[in-house]
Amino acid sequence: MLPANSALAEEVHFFHNWILMPIITVISLFVLALLLWIVVRYNSKANPTPRKFSHNTLIEIVWTGVPILILLFIALPSFDLLYKEDVTPDGKQATYRGDGQTVQFDFPNDFAAIDRRVIRNDQIEVFIADASGVTELDDDAYSLAGTKDFLQRFFGAKGEEVISVTLNSAPSSNQTVIVRGGRTVVGRGDNRQVALAPTMTIKAVGYQWNWQYSYPDFGDFDFFSNLLPEDQATPETWLLDVDNRLVVPAGETIRIITTANDVIHSWAMPAFAVKIDAVPGRLNETWFAADREGVYYGQCSEICGIKHAYMPIAVEVVSRPEFESWVDERRALAGLDPMFTDDAVKLADADAGATETQGAQ
Repeated sequence: MLPANSALAEEVHFFHNWILMPIITVISLFVLALLLWIVVRYNSKANPTPRKFSHNTLIEIVWTGVPILILLFIALPSFDLLYKEDVTPDGKQATYRGDGQTVQFDFPNDFAAIDRRVIRNDQIEVFIADASGVTELDDDAYSLAGTKDFLQRFFGAKGEEVISVTLNSAPSSNQTVIVRGGRTVVGRGDNRQVALAPTMTIKAVGYQWNWQYSYPDFGDFDFFSNLLPEDQATPETWLLDVDNRLVVPAGETIRIITTANDVIHSWAMPAFAVKIDAVPGRLNETWFAADREGVYYGQCSEICGIKHAYMPIAVEVVSRPEFESWVDERRALAGLDPMFTDDAVKLADADAGATETQGAQ
């Protein structure tokens, strides 16, 4: 599989590499050993007089019960992954300014649906931000009040309206406390993180044989994405790259809504572990959050006609400032005013004017 570029994709790869593959490998080797044993031990030369019996109760219980247990073992992480991929995350973060004295900070656990409230300790992350950057605190650097233990969750306890975070030491006035909470927790090990709510929605419409993308949160401009001609592509990117890439900012949750204009297509991006059908007359929704900048390739994964193989998908992940510049470029092509550039220019002019005034004084 392609290298994962999201915490959720890392979970999918772990599920495949360390759960499914070992199980199917052991099963395959066991069945192969049984077949070889039967071929050698019970062939007509070694066993000219075959035994005759109708059944063996113990064996039938074993070959029925063991597969059930195996399927249950696979089902638990599988259902968890399916839920995370199917439900768009709604996590949020709250920021608090340190004052050198306050150690308790209340996180508003006021999600719209009560069953989406934070209830477990691992659904809360705490960070300290200062001039040197943002640092995530270890679990033993703070305590939580308002979460539920296993028995409470087992009996259906709901989350409290407020989760209190108490730090072991008060942050200074030049530090900011960031508390992030949400029910969707993705990733493994050090990369485990709460997935935040989407910062934008992108609509992908499948056509025979290209994609149309629109950004309703940024003026609803749209464009078509076609296979890049062979004479414009490199040998490595031929049949993968497109003339207009889908551009998204790194580290942000992106909601993708798909539909189709003619037949069923499928928007698939392996690096993000995303694959969702685009069905005429229907809206399907999924999400992803890319960890690293770069260009990532996928393809339509539903046979949709004679040019199905020439319907690639290319996503370019950039920094937030680069994304905003790209949005303004696209808005200009659509005849729209800039959304970000004007504010940046005004701020720059204001800063320049303030500097000149201070210099004059």
